[in-house]
Amino acid sequence: MKKRHLAVQLRQVRLDAKLTQAQIGKRLRQPQSYISKYESGEQRLDLIELEAVCDAVGISLIDFVRRYIES
Repeated sequence: MKKRHLAVQLRQVRLDAKLTQAQIGKRLRQPQSYISKYESGEQRLDLIELEAVCDAVGISLIDFVRRYIES
């Protein structure tokens, strides 16, 4: 359940930033499928990867965690 919740939160911050999966992937120098797997819950992010995704969408890791806890 928590893994799914994290995936939903990742998607939401991307949408809030008005970015596509492809745009985030480009910023991270990864294919669009890299982001898709995380947003679908198919693959887990480690803390370093989560921080990179947060940077790519323009949110701090701390703010992401706050949003995650509040939701």
